[in-house]
Amino acid sequence: MLRSMQDLESLTLGAIDGDIGTVKDFYFDDEVWVVRYLIVDTGSWLFSRKVLIPPFAIKENDIGSHRLLVTLNKDQVENSPNIGTDRPISRQHEMQSLSYYGYPYYWGSAGNASSSGGPDSLTRKNLATAHRLLHQNDDPHLRSCQAIIGYHIRATDGEIGHVESLLINEETWAVQYLVVYTSNWWLGHTVLISPEWIDSVSWEDQTVALDLDQDAVKTSPQYDSSEQLNRGHEATLYKHYGRVGYWQVETVTQINVRE
Repeated sequence: MLRSMQDLESLTLGAIDGDIGTVKDFYFDDEVWVVRYLIVDTGSWLFSRKVLIPPFAIKENDIGSHRLLVTLNKDQVENSPNIGTDRPISRQHEMQSLSYYGYPYYWGSAGNASSSGGPDSLTRKNLATAHRLLHQNDDPHLRSCQAIIGYHIRATDGEIGHVESLLINEETWAVQYLVVYTSNWWLGHTVLISPEWIDSVSWEDQTVALDLDQDAVKTSPQYDSSEQLNRGHEATLYKHYGRVGYWQVETVTQINVRE
């Protein structure tokens, strides 16, 4: 089932022996658009320390009760590596955290990469170089889900709106869709854009460039957040853009693996 980022935020994480805290944000991998970590505020029992919890730890989604149950205990969380979440984390810190919990490393294969770009000016290039040097040990592909809200969406022939939310697959933790609001162009028109249809992302300019034109987006099925998105709605959306549904690709992959 797909859940909006806002629905997943503020969920309580329940450990084996008590509650850990509440979800405040997510780090997703911008190469494959999959959530790698939940950022959890531990509240008063750990002086509001924020910790990273990988989805590997989740054993049960109890969204109805506004809870996620994990396989960890409170001591494990309390003694986990102290990693600041107010800045990009380094790959070394990720290794420490995943090794501590006994989870495998997720990196090593490329996915739907989104590249960054920006104005080709000397000043911007110098600033970009300085930024890269400052954060050269950071994991360059971890991005905050909250931070991408408000990013401008640009079609092949002009801007069309901004990111209003993300829809996350609660089974795979993939960022399945960007919820795009096109109020400045078509009043009240909200559409879904799959990361598969993104040509590039400029993290410096906060702009997402699509491989779609304005007319295709304008005539796409509207998204109503008050209704549960089902496979029929998704099939209509993918048919509109002439694309193969991700669920069909997954089915073919599973068959090939079995063979």
